[in-house]
Amino acid sequence: MRRAKITRKTAETEISVEVNLDGTGTYDNQTGVGFFDHMLDQLSRHSLIDMTIRAEGDLHIDDHHTVEDTGIALGQALTEALGDKKGIRRYGECHLPMDDAQVRAALDLSGRPFLVWNMDFAAPKIGTFDTELVREFFQALATHGGITLHVDQLHGFNAHHVAEAGFKAVARALRLAVETDPRKADAIPSTKGAL
Repeated sequence: MRRAKITRKTAETEISVEVNLDGTGTYDNQTGVGFFDHMLDQLSRHSLIDMTIRAEGDLHIDDHHTVEDTGIALGQALTEALGDKKGIRRYGECHLPMDDAQVRAALDLSGRPFLVWNMDFAAPKIGTFDTELVREFFQALATHGGITLHVDQLHGFNAHHVAEAGFKAVARALRLAVETDPRKADAIPSTKGAL
């Protein structure tokens, strides 16, 4: 059962995240930040990881703490659900087109967090959502999920399309990486014997 539930409570946010790595991409995400919920829904749907996320944060200040802390909690949930990572494919990648945008994502569930970020948003906001928070989310996810993550924008001028292509590309890469490798379902995918 590759499932996990994480709760995180600070003076700024209160967050719960439930994931099922062997799901169908069902989601119920409510953070109080509309665009972010839409992106989390895409992350779940395209990774086939079931997600239920509840977040209450200091939105009267801005969305930053809610977005970042959700990334932290989701990364921790993925780590817990993966366990010793026996049998996973480990690596995943995707080139994802969305209208004018094309984003490439590649990741390694290595346990060694690192983010390479080459995304350029033409607008500082998507509605009321600060585009710089997209990077904040993925930085938190990579750090607390132990993920080496590369996200590169190849094309795109519409900020909504670029952001959504990024979330979907990471989702598709994550789907590949967490899947069980039928040829090595009983082995940890590393010559070290541990990840």
